[in-house]
Amino acid sequence: MLAALAWKNLWRNKLRSAVIILAIAIGIIGGIVSDGLMSGMTDQRVNAAIANEVSDIQIQNPKFLLNNEIQYTLPKNLHLVQKIRAYPEVKGVSARLDCQAMATSASAGSGIVAYGVEPSEEVQVSDIHNHIIQGSYLNDKQRIPAVVGKKLAKKLNLELNDRIIITLADTSGTITSGAFQIVGIYKTSNDRFDASAVFVRKKDLAALLDVSTATTHQLAIRLKDNNQTDLVVKKIHHDFQQLIDQKVITVRSWHQIAPLLQSMIAMMNMFSYIFMMVILVALAFGIVNTMMMAIMERTREIGMLMALGLNKRKTFTLIMLETIFLSLVGALVGLIISLFIAHHYATYGIDLSSVGKGMNSIGYSAIVYFRVNTEFYFTTIFMVIIIAIISAISPARKALKLQPASAIRDNNL
Repeated sequence: MLAALAWKNLWRNKLRSAVIILAIAIGIIGGIVSDGLMSGMTDQRVNAAIANEVSDIQIQNPKFLLNNEIQYTLPKNLHLVQKIRAYPEVKGVSARLDCQAMATSASAGSGIVAYGVEPSEEVQVSDIHNHIIQGSYLNDKQRIPAVVGKKLAKKLNLELNDRIIITLADTSGTITSGAFQIVGIYKTSNDRFDASAVFVRKKDLAALLDVSTATTHQLAIRLKDNNQTDLVVKKIHHDFQQLIDQKVITVRSWHQIAPLLQSMIAMMNMFSYIFMMVILVALAFGIVNTMMMAIMERTREIGMLMALGLNKRKTFTLIMLETIFLSLVGALVGLIISLFIAHHYATYGIDLSSVGKGMNSIGYSAIVYFRVNTEFYFTTIFMVIIIAIISAISPARKALKLQPASAIRDNNL
């Protein structure tokens, strides 16, 4: 009975209720759209980093991580690679050479990281081959080929088929150089990566370093689903614990390789909830004002009900239900509209090309696809109910202070 009466009272002043419902709906839409945008940007950055830069898991010599010197390699253990490739969760494994070098052209020079890869292995681990904008990816028919980022090509004033000189120190410490022909130019969403990473064939870089082609600095592992990263890391630890204990190898997930990405995910989630809370707290003042006006307009009616036997507990419950209904209607309208908006931008993305250069400079794509966690919708509803309950306390207390006899004689209305 109280619920029916509260619902009926909600629509006695349709304009006022509609205004506050619209305000709540707009606030909910703003909060959910901002969460979808931030979550989409986070997903895009993490997925791009895994696909192009760090892979899901890397295995390296611990000393190589400390000193980055080329003599610290992984054991020439085919069993290691074959066993990891056999894991059902693994999409591919690439055995890379990895060294710091200097790239020069006729007009400029720049520090780079040179990756020596087997093209057939690398395409299963990295998506660089999908980001070629000029030329082609590495293959065995080319003669001393190199694939460079658009940012590096622009910096060194290089074009397709030009020569790039890579200078580095070989295993004896002797400075050596080699000329590579640019067969492909790639463009990812991260300009900093594009300005530093150069991909060449493993056998060509091995010859320049004066090492065998079996030499490996890094095993890059790509999974079919990056949510299985921790599971695969545990498997590797279980199967190769002896090598880990002997400090021959170290196993790192993308969370450890790029801890900033993990921090960014947590930070974005926290910001989404804080932003929604700020919106709801601001809306709470409007809800309180609306309910106060409703109490003032219905002073005589509330006094009559109290005189007829409506006790304080029921009066408090009535005001509370009205406030909750008002807030929930606005929240549901906002959620329904937000679902359509989020679905649209999750499918087609939002184009931020107008600030594309700025986005690329910090590692983000100009096209962002929304993602809103289901948990965020339910949390939003819960937060709306809590805010509604808090907002109802002051109007309800005002109603409880009314004296039936005085309220019935109220001539203000």
